[in-house]
Amino acid sequence: MDALNNTNNSPVIFIMLGIPGIEAQHIWISIPFCTVYAIALLGNCFILFLIKTERSLHAPMYFFLSMLAINDIGMTLTTLPTMLSVFLFNIKEINFLACQTQLFFLHNFTVMESSVLLAMAFDRFFAICNPLRYTSILTNSIVASIGVTIIVRCTLLIIPLPFLLKRLSFCKSQLSHSFCMNPDVLKLACSDTRINNYYGLFVVLSTAGIDSVFIFLSYMMIIKTVLSIASSEQRLKAFNTCVSHICVVLIFYIPMFGLSMVHRFGKNIPLGIYTLMGNVYLLIPPVLNPIIYSIKTKQIQQQILRILSTKQNHREILKICH
Repeated sequence: MDALNNTNNSPVIFIMLGIPGIEAQHIWISIPFCTVYAIALLGNCFILFLIKTERSLHAPMYFFLSMLAINDIGMTLTTLPTMLSVFLFNIKEINFLACQTQLFFLHNFTVMESSVLLAMAFDRFFAICNPLRYTSILTNSIVASIGVTIIVRCTLLIIPLPFLLKRLSFCKSQLSHSFCMNPDVLKLACSDTRINNYYGLFVVLSTAGIDSVFIFLSYMMIIKTVLSIASSEQRLKAFNTCVSHICVVLIFYIPMFGLSMVHRFGKNIPLGIYTLMGNVYLLIPPVLNPIIYSIKTKQIQQQILRILSTKQNHREILKICH
């Protein structure tokens, strides 16, 4: 097969994959996908609205949570166009430039999520291990600086990825997902991809790899501090403030490392497994993160109940007036 040249007048066209074997049912499969996307967008927007409007939530923990929600919205909107074009409209073609753009934003939001989770781990570390200096350490300006640092760090690391792809020629066009990911696109190249592979591995190790190590070390220190507390009730209360973050970390890192291993070492794995793991990796965290924090965080629960009770009172007043 002649190599597909992305430097001439005929740009590379990739073919995105839906769910192999049940292409005829894609229109019906689009319904749960649309539902999941709606839940992810509405849930994270609600968290942002709650944090913005409630002054009691203007604290470092919730500022970092708002960063996580913004990142999840960005990740959701990055994959939404191609996912729905495949499942809802059966449009499977994507040109090289669009693929490059999606790939950049997708990987950028991914590594930013890892960095935000690390910042949230440090927040819990200072809150539990050094509570007297917590507010003086994590001031609003420091939290804002951390957010800017995360954006700059991740963007600078991801920028080379789409440009490294531009130097390649491609012999195949069939992607394993209904969106563009760097490891998936590299499998279609017929030129030397060693530089791309090495740099991709460097990005993973210098972001998610380092972040996960520091998150682990933070929780080792947190556990050590919690166990030193005399009262079992206080130990449980301190640990409960970390449960939400631990759940969010697990649902992010487990699918991410699993998908990374499958792409690098799972040469004989069926395409359906790639598709399933890719969808789980990108859709589950944005959907579950706001749900987990709404269920496990007492302050957010209280604000939700206050809003619901206010609406109920308004309804009762309207009934009386009528």
